[in-house]
Amino acid sequence: MAPSFDDPIFISRATTTTTAYSKRRKLMDNHHQKPLLPGLPDHIAQLCLNLVPPSTLYSVCRSWRRLIYTSSFPPFLSLYTLSFPTTTSSGHNPTLQLSSFDPISSNWSIITPPTPYLRHICLRHPSFIARNLPMQSISVAGNLVLLAGTTGDLLPALPHPLIFNPLSKTWSSGPPFSTPRRWCAAGASCAAVVVASGIGSHFTQTVARSVDKWVFREPNLIDKKGQDANGVWKKMGSLIDVKFSREAIDAVGCKGKLYMVNGGKEGVVYDVNSDEWWQMAEGMVGGWRGPAAAMDDEIIYMVDEQKGVLRKYDDVVEVWVDILEDDMLIGAEHIAAGGGRVCVVRGGGIGILVVDVAAATPWLSVLDTPAGQQVLGLHILPRMSSPEFQSPEVC
Repeated sequence: MAPSFDDPIFISRATTTTTAYSKRRKLMDNHHQKPLLPGLPDHIAQLCLNLVPPSTLYSVCRSWRRLIYTSSFPPFLSLYTLSFPTTTSSGHNPTLQLSSFDPISSNWSIITPPTPYLRHICLRHPSFIARNLPMQSISVAGNLVLLAGTTGDLLPALPHPLIFNPLSKTWSSGPPFSTPRRWCAAGASCAAVVVASGIGSHFTQTVARSVDKWVFREPNLIDKKGQDANGVWKKMGSLIDVKFSREAIDAVGCKGKLYMVNGGKEGVVYDVNSDEWWQMAEGMVGGWRGPAAAMDDEIIYMVDEQKGVLRKYDDVVEVWVDILEDDMLIGAEHIAAGGGRVCVVRGGGIGILVVDVAAATPWLSVLDTPAGQQVLGLHILPRMSSPEFQSPEVC
């Protein structure tokens, strides 16, 4: 049974304006004659329907089903994957695919990415037969941001971030990197996006110790001078060494800090506000034994990929606390957390485990990955809107 993300605590209560209501009423007039609720104007009826779980509205009638995908309805959370085909021709570089799982309709849909840059990303290379090359991405302010990848010539693939806004179903570009890089540490806490260490066109000590920060703002904003207000990358305090330069590291953002652990089990913490670095607490780094993610920038969850145990970090007593143990968690590769759910990609990138950590007794369910795809990245973001009152396009 597919998991549901539409309980009240999982719904983002988006602010609706008079303009939005007017636009919605006009669309309703074009698409159906019956009111949403008999005896009430549609804009009043929607205020009532906004309080009902989307799964309930979806199952009642077509008008309500269309309503939950409009820009004026509070968006529920969906699951997004970056993946590539499990079977490709020998020597052929697979194509990156972005997909979204709608937990209300229980369907996967494919999102068309901007091809000029993504077609150059190399996911498999003859020099790395035993591994897939990483595509580094983060979630920030309800957007998916692609930050780093590798070309077939083993060069940085992205000159600037690529941003996908699920509510508008649009792609845009972030500010150019001062130094495009690959195999770096990348993460976000609140609206601060950070890339650290890594390799540029070739290895240098300068890049391997460098840290750049970008304060994310919604794309296409214009400041008073008519300039793009999407920000710039700023140089921050450098790392003390280059130990994080040859891995694609997820920097987990929590309470204004970024937590990073490399393959050698060396951990550091970066304060995005004070621009300070320090060593990770022994209890934290010692128990960090697999992929980790933060829930709403407040609690860090981690899967012990050897023992198959989901844990959360108690920062008061500085220990990892067991949440759930299951053999299916062994070999976990990727993780995302949001809306009371922790989602984990199984070993081999096939199959997603969904753990309800908000329940009194956490429970686990299994979700199939997009057909024929191996997952490289996982995110929990708002569902996509369909302003024309159309249900999502299904694969």
